[in-house]
Amino acid sequence: MTREPRLEIEYCTQCRWLLRAAWTAQELLTTFQLRLGEVALIPGTGGVFDVRLNGETIWSRASQGHPELTELKQLVRDRIAPDMSLGHSDKR
Repeated sequence: MTREPRLEIEYCTQCRWLLRAAWTAQELLTTFQLRLGEVALIPGTGGVFDVRLNGETIWSRASQGHPELTELKQLVRDRIAPDMSLGHSDKR
């Protein structure tokens, strides 16, 4: 059973980015607590570090580099809780 919204972080095992992916997941789960239904870490290869929300890629290292956490939080917030304040992480 998949809970919605589902956030996936696909990371490169060859690059040893598991800790980066886990830290990113922890930060997003802490920020969005009950607003995220599920966060999945997906091992990959070839330098991948992609973040998907309900199947939509919202960040891809291949075209955008590694995400800044503030920007990633804003992208997630804009899709699942647009009225939520991110405090100091907001550019507003």
